[in-house]
Amino acid sequence: MSTNLEASTPLDAEQIAEMADAGESVSHFFTKAGSMVHPPKIQRVNVDFTMPMLQELDRAAQELNVSRQAVIKSLLRQSLDQHYLALAHQSR
Repeated sequence: MSTNLEASTPLDAEQIAEMADAGESVSHFFTKAGSMVHPPKIQRVNVDFTMPMLQELDRAAQELNVSRQAVIKSLLRQSLDQHYLALAHQSR
């Protein structure tokens, strides 16, 4: 890839990576204006479910074409969000 591109032409990450692979300097694309985002620490837990609930979760996962774990996380996130909304509404 050539660096003859106009300065105003935005490059995507793939184009910048190709330039770096070709040995071209890409440091000017990085301003250090952002901050590093560290992913939250993951803690494994064990949860017991009844067989009928597992079957429901598996059906939902199959319908959504995602893993059982993704369904559990999504439903739990929705439930927590609803809980916090209810708390905020009560405090008005």
